[in-house]
Amino acid sequence: MGKKKSSAEEEDSGRRYWLLKTEPSEWSWTDQAAAADNGTALWDGVRNKQAQKNMKSMSPGDLCFFYHSGSGAGSRRVVGVVEVVRGWSEGDEAVEVRAVGEMRREVGLGEMKERLADRKAEFGLLRQPRLSVVPVHGDIWVRVCEMGGGYAGDGGDDVA
Repeated sequence: MGKKKSSAEEEDSGRRYWLLKTEPSEWSWTDQAAAADNGTALWDGVRNKQAQKNMKSMSPGDLCFFYHSGSGAGSRRVVGVVEVVRGWSEGDEAVEVRAVGEMRREVGLGEMKERLADRKAEFGLLRQPRLSVVPVHGDIWVRVCEMGGGYAGDGGDDVA
Protein backbone atom coordinates (compact mmCIF):
# COMPACT_ATOMS: atom_id res chain seq x y z
CA MET A 1 0.00 0.00 0.00
CA GLY A 2 1.14 3.48 -0.79
CA LYS A 3 1.87 6.29 1.60
CA LYS A 4 -1.27 7.94 2.96
CA LYS A 5 -1.81 11.45 1.60
CA SER A 6 -2.04 14.41 3.94
CA SER A 7 -5.44 15.28 5.33
CA ALA A 8 -5.94 18.18 2.93
CA GLU A 9 -4.56 16.49 -0.17
CA GLU A 10 -6.84 15.44 -2.98
CA GLU A 11 -6.00 12.02 -4.42
CA ASP A 12 -5.73 12.76 -8.15
CA SER A 13 -4.25 16.21 -8.67
CA GLY A 14 -2.27 16.89 -5.51
CA ARG A 15 -4.44 19.98 -4.95
CA ARG A 16 -5.23 20.51 -1.29
CA TYR A 17 -8.38 21.91 0.26
CA TRP A 18 -8.90 24.19 3.22
CA LEU A 19 -11.53 26.16 5.10
CA LEU A 20 -10.92 29.81 6.01
CA LYS A 21 -13.14 31.41 8.65
CA THR A 22 -13.91 35.08 8.89
CA GLU A 23 -16.33 37.28 10.77
CA PRO A 24 -18.50 38.82 8.02
CA SER A 25 -18.45 42.16 9.87
CA GLU A 26 -14.64 42.20 9.47
CA TRP A 27 -14.19 40.63 6.00
CA SER A 28 -17.16 39.21 4.14
CA TRP A 29 -17.60 37.29 0.93
CA THR A 30 -18.83 40.54 -0.61
CA ASP A 31 -15.57 42.24 0.45
CA GLN A 32 -13.49 39.38 -1.01
CA ALA A 33 -15.36 39.31 -4.31
CA ALA A 34 -15.10 43.10 -4.66
CA ALA A 35 -11.37 43.25 -3.78
CA ALA A 36 -9.09 44.91 -6.27
CA ASP A 37 -7.36 42.74 -8.87
CA ASN A 38 -10.31 40.42 -9.60
CA GLY A 39 -11.17 39.51 -6.03
CA THR A 40 -7.59 38.95 -4.88
CA ALA A 41 -6.57 39.94 -1.35
CA LEU A 42 -4.24 38.98 1.47
CA TRP A 43 -5.65 36.58 4.06
CA ASP A 44 -3.97 37.93 7.16
CA GLY A 45 -4.56 38.66 10.81
CA VAL A 46 -4.33 34.99 11.83
CA ARG A 47 -2.54 34.75 15.19
CA ASN A 48 -3.18 31.15 16.27
CA LYS A 49 -0.01 29.10 15.72
CA GLN A 50 -1.86 25.99 14.47
CA ALA A 51 -3.87 28.08 11.98
CA GLN A 52 -0.64 29.76 10.82
CA LYS A 53 0.98 26.33 10.41
CA ASN A 54 -1.93 25.34 8.18
CA MET A 55 -1.53 28.52 6.14
CA LYS A 56 2.20 27.82 5.73
CA SER A 57 1.22 24.49 4.13
CA MET A 58 -0.92 26.18 1.46
CA SER A 59 0.27 26.28 -2.14
CA PRO A 60 -0.90 28.19 -5.19
CA GLY A 61 -3.82 26.37 -6.76
CA ASP A 62 -5.20 25.05 -3.47
CA LEU A 63 -8.91 25.79 -2.95
CA CYS A 64 -10.51 27.06 0.25
CA PHE A 65 -14.05 27.27 1.47
CA PHE A 66 -14.84 30.83 2.51
CA TYR A 67 -16.72 30.43 5.80
CA HIS A 68 -18.63 33.15 7.62
CA SER A 69 -18.30 32.66 11.39
CA GLY A 70 -19.86 34.59 14.24
CA SER A 71 -23.33 34.82 15.70
CA GLY A 72 -25.14 37.20 13.35
CA ALA A 73 -27.61 36.45 10.59
CA GLY A 74 -25.97 34.69 7.68
CA SER A 75 -23.05 33.43 9.74
CA ARG A 76 -21.63 29.96 10.42
CA ARG A 77 -21.84 28.82 6.86
CA VAL A 78 -19.76 28.19 3.75
CA VAL A 79 -20.58 31.03 1.37
CA GLY A 80 -17.93 30.78 -1.36
CA VAL A 81 -14.65 29.40 -2.65
CA VAL A 82 -11.29 31.11 -2.98
CA GLU A 83 -8.06 29.90 -4.58
CA VAL A 84 -4.61 30.38 -3.09
CA VAL A 85 -2.62 32.49 -5.58
CA ARG A 86 0.46 33.04 -3.39
CA GLY A 87 1.63 30.89 -0.52
CA TRP A 88 2.70 32.03 2.94
CA SER A 89 4.70 35.23 3.12
CA GLU A 90 6.68 35.78 6.31
CA GLY A 91 6.73 39.52 5.69
CA ASP A 92 2.95 39.77 5.48
CA GLU A 93 2.20 36.75 7.69
CA ALA A 94 -0.45 35.95 5.10
CA VAL A 95 -1.41 34.04 2.01
CA GLU A 96 -3.00 35.67 -0.99
CA VAL A 97 -6.35 34.34 -2.18
CA ARG A 98 -8.63 35.07 -5.14
CA ALA A 99 -12.41 34.74 -5.17
CA VAL A 100 -13.41 31.84 -7.43
CA GLY A 101 -17.15 31.70 -6.92
CA GLU A 102 -20.07 31.97 -4.58
CA MET A 103 -21.78 28.81 -3.37
CA ARG A 104 -24.98 28.15 -5.29
CA ARG A 105 -26.58 27.49 -1.90
CA GLU A 106 -24.83 28.42 1.34
CA VAL A 107 -24.04 25.41 3.53
CA GLY A 108 -24.71 25.99 7.22
CA LEU A 109 -22.80 24.53 10.14
CA GLY A 110 -25.85 22.61 11.37
CA GLU A 111 -26.25 20.87 8.03
CA MET A 112 -22.56 19.95 7.95
CA LYS A 113 -22.72 18.59 11.52
CA GLU A 114 -25.69 16.44 10.57
CA ARG A 115 -24.56 15.22 7.17
CA LEU A 116 -20.87 14.80 8.02
CA ALA A 117 -21.31 13.25 11.48
CA ASP A 118 -19.54 10.12 10.21
CA ARG A 119 -16.45 12.23 9.39
CA LYS A 120 -16.35 14.49 12.46
CA ALA A 121 -12.96 13.19 13.57
CA GLU A 122 -11.48 14.07 10.17
CA PHE A 123 -13.05 17.51 9.62
CA GLY A 124 -11.31 20.26 11.56
CA LEU A 125 -14.35 22.54 11.45
CA LEU A 126 -16.27 19.99 13.51
CA ARG A 127 -13.33 18.71 15.57
CA GLN A 128 -11.65 22.07 16.35
CA PRO A 129 -14.47 24.59 15.87
CA ARG A 130 -12.48 27.59 17.10
CA LEU A 131 -9.58 27.14 14.67
CA SER A 132 -9.80 29.69 11.84
CA VAL A 133 -7.86 27.76 9.16
CA VAL A 134 -8.39 24.02 8.82
CA PRO A 135 -7.57 21.37 6.20
CA VAL A 136 -10.44 19.66 4.40
CA HIS A 137 -10.19 16.08 3.06
CA GLY A 138 -10.87 15.86 -0.67
CA ASP A 139 -13.95 13.68 -0.17
CA ILE A 140 -15.35 16.04 2.48
CA TRP A 141 -14.76 18.90 0.03
CA VAL A 142 -16.85 17.04 -2.55
CA ARG A 143 -19.64 16.35 -0.05
CA VAL A 144 -19.86 20.00 1.08
CA CYS A 145 -19.88 21.13 -2.55
CA GLU A 146 -22.70 18.67 -3.25
CA MET A 147 -24.66 20.02 -0.27
CA GLY A 148 -24.37 23.52 -1.72
CA GLY A 149 -25.01 22.57 -5.33
CA GLY A 150 -21.41 23.54 -6.16
CA TYR A 151 -20.12 27.05 -6.64
CA ALA A 152 -20.01 29.55 -9.48
CA GLY A 153 -16.90 28.84 -11.52
CA ASP A 154 -16.75 25.10 -10.78
CA GLY A 155 -17.57 24.15 -14.35
CA GLY A 156 -21.20 23.32 -13.54
CA ASP A 157 -24.10 24.93 -15.30
CA ASP A 158 -24.25 28.47 -13.97
CA VAL A 159 -27.62 30.17 -14.01
CA ALA A 160 -27.39 33.67 -15.43
